[in-house]
Amino acid sequence: MHIQMQDIHKAFGTNQVLSGVDFELKEGEVHALMGENGAGKSTLMNILIGLHQRDQGTISIDGKETYFGSPKEAEKLGIAFIHQELNVWPEMTVLDNLFIGKEVTSSFGLLNTRQMKALATEQFAKLSVQVPLERPAGECSVGQQQMIEIAKALMTDAKVIIMDEPTAALTEREIQKLFGVITSLKKNGVSIVYISHRMEEIFTICDRITVMRDGKTVDTKPISQTSFDEVVRKMVGRELTERYPARNPSYGEVVLEVRDASSKGLFRNVSFTVRAGEILGFSGLMGSGRTEIMRAIFGLDAMDSGDVMIRGKKANIRKPADAVRHGIGFITEDRKDEGLVLDFSIRENMALPNLFSFSSKGFISAAKEQDFVDTLIKRLQIKTQSSETAARNLSGGNQQKVVIAKWVGIGPSVLILDEPTRGVDVGAKREIYQLMNELTDRGVAIIMVSSELPEVLGMSDRIAVVHEGRISGELAREEATQENIMTLATGGQ
Repeated sequence: MHIQMQDIHKAFGTNQVLSGVDFELKEGEVHALMGENGAGKSTLMNILIGLHQRDQGTISIDGKETYFGSPKEAEKLGIAFIHQELNVWPEMTVLDNLFIGKEVTSSFGLLNTRQMKALATEQFAKLSVQVPLERPAGECSVGQQQMIEIAKALMTDAKVIIMDEPTAALTEREIQKLFGVITSLKKNGVSIVYISHRMEEIFTICDRITVMRDGKTVDTKPISQTSFDEVVRKMVGRELTERYPARNPSYGEVVLEVRDASSKGLFRNVSFTVRAGEILGFSGLMGSGRTEIMRAIFGLDAMDSGDVMIRGKKANIRKPADAVRHGIGFITEDRKDEGLVLDFSIRENMALPNLFSFSSKGFISAAKEQDFVDTLIKRLQIKTQSSETAARNLSGGNQQKVVIAKWVGIGPSVLILDEPTRGVDVGAKREIYQLMNELTDRGVAIIMVSSELPEVLGMSDRIAVVHEGRISGELAREEATQENIMTLATGGQ
């Protein structure tokens, strides 16, 4: 399938999102679509599949002008979209999620569950996914939900698959498996639009690249004719001298200590410390228990045994409010369902954990609240026309900045960051890294959970590696390598 989009314009109210974008997808190619958060990448693809209608411009498919009225029409013609924000139905089983709207039935109109299970098992085997089909999807990790979405798209026999941050929640092993599937699809003539902020992936799997900036096409060329630095410069319109800003940490006292923490079936005998001014990285394969440990520390989930100590004193944390009272902030990996109230404005989301800061005798000072919000919007360079914009109307990267801002605003002693740069562009990543450095310079202790090994290596002062619910080892910055981390993550010594 050959797709040509020319001079595409789109505005939402007074906000001009696309201003004359050109994009071409050839048959059997993997085409990278890159740009900062808010550049218009997802909007362009949503126009292609009929989720949004263009204001101006033409779309041709195999030489014929074609416009879809809905994503369902696009899917029928063979165009599938794996969205960055996951679309699983949490109360339904994994099997039901895979076949929702595409159920296999017998000649009598009855569900053919046996055939659906066989098809799902076959697709999961190709992706090395090990998730029970009867499990409610809401009980799956974010990474598992991502693989469910990928499997769902692959089962449609699509001619074009749009992948928006498909590896954001996946481990290195799962990413390599997905790359193998993409290579196989490409050999069969399937075209892939690959939207990602992970440069290493772009240069590994893609044939051509189109860079967008501020709703316009900046350049399109073969991936072999460009470089990391050139792509970054075209994306952000400026040079980024260092990918990871230099760290010169000065450590203080142990702020947080976890002693022999256990939760049945999730993790056991977990012990570690983190000091003021330190970034402790947590690495491990998906399902190793990294996130579950952090959720328990913050009081989102219960511990069966073990202690959490704050500055040497036992902290009784039964719920998140207890953790906040002890100066712990938690930026969850699932910003859509746990990090934000999507229908609330930016101001309301930022204010939620900070109401005590600008309230007196039960009354909130609107002026103090607005000053607080405006300061954070400016500091984190959140792209928005107003602090009253609903969180759901922001790009994924700007939503992530709002989540970070609301927890930075409490002035935490300990800040837990679970996948802090998931779905965030290279320019915004650096801003988050610089903010992390500023926080540690002020004595904040940071725990960073990340699936990106370069990020773990680039920003951590120490690295704790989790394997099957236990800390299999700790690495000092000077001894940490991808090989050492992966050895520990897979149970080696």
